[in-house]
Amino acid sequence: MKKLGGTERIAKVFRRGPTEHLGGMMQKEDDGARRDEAVHLRRQIGPVAAASLILGTVVGSGIFIAPKGVLLNSGSVGLSLVVWALCGVLSLFGALCYAELGTTFSKSGGHYTYLLETLGPLPAFLRLWAEFILIRPAVASYVSLAFGRYVVEPFFAPCEAPTSLIRLVSLLGVTFVVAVNCWSVTAATRTQVTLTFIKTFALLLIIVAGVMALSKGKTENFQKGFELEALTPEMLPLAFYNGLYAYGGWFYLNMVTEEIINPNRTIPLAVICSMVTVTVLYVLVNVSYYTVMTPEELLASEAVAVTFANRALQAVSAVIPLLVALSCLGALNGGFLTAPRMLFVAAREGHWPNIFSMIHIQRHTPLPAVLFLCPLVVLMLLTEEIQHLISLASFARWFFIALATLGMLVHRHRFPQLPRPFKVPLVIAITFTSVCFFIVGLSLYSDPWNTGLSCVLTLTGVPVYYATVRRSRLPPRWRRLLNKCSRKIQILLQVAQQEVKTY
Repeated sequence: MKKLGGTERIAKVFRRGPTEHLGGMMQKEDDGARRDEAVHLRRQIGPVAAASLILGTVVGSGIFIAPKGVLLNSGSVGLSLVVWALCGVLSLFGALCYAELGTTFSKSGGHYTYLLETLGPLPAFLRLWAEFILIRPAVASYVSLAFGRYVVEPFFAPCEAPTSLIRLVSLLGVTFVVAVNCWSVTAATRTQVTLTFIKTFALLLIIVAGVMALSKGKTENFQKGFELEALTPEMLPLAFYNGLYAYGGWFYLNMVTEEIINPNRTIPLAVICSMVTVTVLYVLVNVSYYTVMTPEELLASEAVAVTFANRALQAVSAVIPLLVALSCLGALNGGFLTAPRMLFVAAREGHWPNIFSMIHIQRHTPLPAVLFLCPLVVLMLLTEEIQHLISLASFARWFFIALATLGMLVHRHRFPQLPRPFKVPLVIAITFTSVCFFIVGLSLYSDPWNTGLSCVLTLTGVPVYYATVRRSRLPPRWRRLLNKCSRKIQILLQVAQQEVKTY
């Protein structure tokens, strides 16, 4: 069969009409061939890839950087370990709630889809707006800068590495991840699985070294583990924010529901296995940190894992920065694999320009949605106050997660007979939702500037929603111009609408 070129293939998609009636087996074979050839997202993510997506996205730069923030805001070694464990349990509760949502609603899109189905279009649009003007660019920039820093700094130690070089390497990391995710879903998932195994090996290396030191009697840092003199109530939510940031990523699998093989089984299985594993690893890694380093040394370190390696893993200390860099790259890849699906689904629902609901006719990737993230991330890379932006993003992220699980409870009450292949116990759902709202509310007291600014940035989406979605009144000339530009971009990128319903 002659392989069609990009423009010819798009033209064929536009011309394709209803299939003619063929009898018996020929009809089935033709339907199967047409479905294989049709433009649509394939189900290519199995249980191993799904668990690797969660594990590989959760374990990024957080566990190598966040221990400092958790200890600083909790005030003691013992309480910081309690915070790490509670953050893991809370994240597992949230992941179980999202497992119910992911098996109840078969669409991709994660937070956006669940808010749309349970609380309506305005909260869903505001979640989308916050994701793409604030949350996703800030998180991706932070992780990519961590990648660049760990790649560059070993070559300049003990001197300070040039900031411009760190940003250049960060940009190269972003470019690599975007290229892989534009190329194919299979390549992106295989990259994710490989990087997940590498970062798991790095964590196990730290744990083994810590256990060996602990077995030799290095327990002095735990003898006064619960000194609470330095603890203040307004600082504790910030400790949880730092811990929850390190656990962030358990919700990414729900972004790609339409591409998961047997999602009703795969999503709950992947969620439980990956989150239990992450919680155990994180607590043990922090025990290892405190075994080798004093609290003062940990707070003084800008790269906790590197400082630990210089103390306890001198033979392989030069490898640790590379392993941390690859861990950051895996988290970055997971974000670019999943987040564009939210934009893809929103465009399909009419909440974003139609061009973003199209996929490449040969690669079967949501190319416009993936490419849309690039300029925003690059722009954020040039911003100095990345840590400030992460504080803004954390509030918006957890507020909408709390809204999504609240929507799940509302939906349960309104539609009790709706089939739910996986149903989380009610006490878990209520506990998670209440704790999320409590942390978000307390952060308004402890950090009113950042949380207030995050609220304002999120609410700027309200006039945008009413102007572009609810009451769209574009002049005919503008509409014709937008349609013409959309067609040009469609031909340039070789993308088309899905021909097969995948939900």
